[in-house]
Amino acid sequence: MAAPAGKRGERGVRAAVLAVLLFLAWVLLSGHFEPFLIVAGAASATAVAALSWRMGVVDREGLALELLRRAPRYHAWLVWQIVRSNIDVIRRVLDPRLPITPCVVALEASAGDDLGVVVYSNSITLTPGTVTMEVEKNRLRVHALSAEGAADLKAGEMDRRVCGLTGAPARAQ
Repeated sequence: MAAPAGKRGERGVRAAVLAVLLFLAWVLLSGHFEPFLIVAGAASATAVAALSWRMGVVDREGLALELLRRAPRYHAWLVWQIVRSNIDVIRRVLDPRLPITPCVVALEASAGDDLGVVVYSNSITLTPGTVTMEVEKNRLRVHALSAEGAADLKAGEMDRRVCGLTGAPARAQ
């Protein structure tokens, strides 16, 4: 069954943006600027975008254009959290006086859509000292290296930031 005209148009725009992004990534990673290779790279990016469009995977979750404006701020915050957590883990490993108190906590992602839950669970896993063990709908089971790390997650700052990124309303803590 064919998609409604509005959806096809939206998917077409997303496919075009995907082709441009793939081509730019190809140029940046290849470093080749000969005319033949530029044309070959553009053709390859266009073919991949067209196949993705045909497969129906160029949607909000596959290419979330609305996140592009908010992503740099979230990524800067996440990188800072990763640095802080790295320092905390290093200190806990090197200083025997600092406790390593592994625990498992249950969290609920406020962003109810799949994209928000995936961003939240991956952000937790990217942060040293925590790993998402299980995701079911918007419920997460997370292993934390310390009780303090678990408390930080329960405080909900990362959840609020993910909601800010995806545009979902944050749940009151």
